[in-house]
Amino acid sequence: MNKQTKGVWCAILAAAFYALNAPLSKLLLGHVPPTMMAAFLYLGAGLGMAVMQLAENRTGFAAREQRLTRSELPYTIGMVVLDIAAPIALMVGITRTSAANASLLNNFEIVATSLIAMCLFREAISPKLWLGIALVTLSSAILSVRDVSSFSFSAGSVFVLIACVCWGFENNCTRMLSSKNPVQIVVIKGIFSGLGALVIALVTGESFPAAGQVLLALALGFVAYGLSIVFYIYAQRELGAAKTSAYYAIAPFIGVAMSLVIFREVPSLTFLIALAVMIAGTCVVTAADQG
Repeated sequence: MNKQTKGVWCAILAAAFYALNAPLSKLLLGHVPPTMMAAFLYLGAGLGMAVMQLAENRTGFAAREQRLTRSELPYTIGMVVLDIAAPIALMVGITRTSAANASLLNNFEIVATSLIAMCLFREAISPKLWLGIALVTLSSAILSVRDVSSFSFSAGSVFVLIACVCWGFENNCTRMLSSKNPVQIVVIKGIFSGLGALVIALVTGESFPAAGQVLLALALGFVAYGLSIVFYIYAQRELGAAKTSAYYAIAPFIGVAMSLVIFREVPSLTFLIALAVMIAGTCVVTAADQG
């Protein structure tokens, strides 16, 4: 398997794990407050990866990976801060919109990541990729507008889009760390971002959920954030930030399918139009990457 193919498969695995996030978080948000939920998701990722790091140290596998140094500190801090803000915004958004809608809107992360990669890191964007970005943005706008006549926006959709912009910046910070040990990155990201969100949750007066709900949130975080981020970082090593996001774009569609089944939601005509536009945009983005 060549490096390009390995990167593609890592991005697909990352997408499949992350797709569990919106529908399963929606179920748990009935029992866990949104900021508290964001905290436990990242703590689950950090603690789970910490166990994996101990295993790596014992087997000697970690010695093959480069460790973070002081020179990466600005990107590490940026990654942690953005990973506090993004999941909180996403959880608030999920509480105010359907899981299917939130899942599909997650594809706006492609737009944010690609444009930030172009502006800050001079990654090239081809005409096909520009077309894909335009279609994804159009689909996101369709999903976000509640009333076309008055241009009122769905609060839930706006919060999801804010999360996507935060993760767009975070993806590019993580890209600058992608040559380092991905498990170490997720441990730092998960524990510090999780603790930051937990402090915010406690300060704002959110109630602590039952132990069983906490364990479920931690387990979901380990898979949907922990394992997903590790595979995402491996993909970025081979593909770069913009191209990894292109393949990662299948995550929302898996999430949409799961949401429609779990919640037995009947999609509206507007949602179906947005879905068709989003699929077209994703196909164009992927074709641009392969071209």
